[in-house]
Amino acid sequence: MHADRITDSICHHAEGPHWSDTWGGLRWVDMLAGDMVLLAEDGTTRRIPTPSPVVACVRPAVSGGAVLALEKGFGLEDADGSIETLPPLWDEDVRMNEGAIAPDGSFLCGSMAYDQSPGAAAMWRLFPDGTTVRILDDLTVSNGLVFTEDGARAFYVDTPTGRVDLFDWSDEEGLTNRRPFADLTEQDGHPDGLALDETGRVWVAMNGGGQVLGLDEHGAVAARISVDARQVTACTFGGEDGSTLYITTSRENVPDGEDPQAGSLFAARPGVRGAVTERFFGG
Repeated sequence: MHADRITDSICHHAEGPHWSDTWGGLRWVDMLAGDMVLLAEDGTTRRIPTPSPVVACVRPAVSGGAVLALEKGFGLEDADGSIETLPPLWDEDVRMNEGAIAPDGSFLCGSMAYDQSPGAAAMWRLFPDGTTVRILDDLTVSNGLVFTEDGARAFYVDTPTGRVDLFDWSDEEGLTNRRPFADLTEQDGHPDGLALDETGRVWVAMNGGGQVLGLDEHGAVAARISVDARQVTACTFGGEDGSTLYITTSRENVPDGEDPQAGSLFAARPGVRGAVTERFFGG
């Protein structure tokens, strides 16, 4: 398969796409610009600035607004669009990177050091009452996280491992029993963001590889979607029928004149619908 280009190269470092009818379709982030981006029905885009120099991840909330991962912590968007920045969680030269809403309505997001120092990152859990807890340590580039439809398991990527891992989940204990699911070290690119389809197949954005891989239940590569930009960062299912796979790309560290479609939004229709995994912060 081959992905179609949906926008021009409008982002420096596009990441974290998520489809929700509550905010009118697809949102993603231009992470290092501190902006969210909204794709309108007519194909136009609109930027939504945040008070932070970094916005790493955004997911819908039961309030009608959203929960955000900002540079050094979390933020809350009200239904009227106003954004409250919660207190920072650390002082180190580390930023938030990618996350997901857990089955209990809490928000999990992992981090990374700006210089990608091994073991400097962690994963944090924000509860609807505003309390936070650090739940995983010794991470490096905490990336894709997606929960299964039944909420019993989660697929996860710490990019330098070259793997997709699998966790068990419980509301009380959080993520437990981490084990390898798919070794992608022989594939072109490095695993980044994740999506899940209705058959249980895991779709993995391969940063540096210009592709998205579809992994079967055994972790084997069962499908490939080529993308006309090397730094493929993340993917998510959406569209009116839930069967369009939207793909974000980055032009971070790309020299001028090279990889001209980097920073664009792409889309493909792999013949399956996305899993019903949308969950809302707070419930």
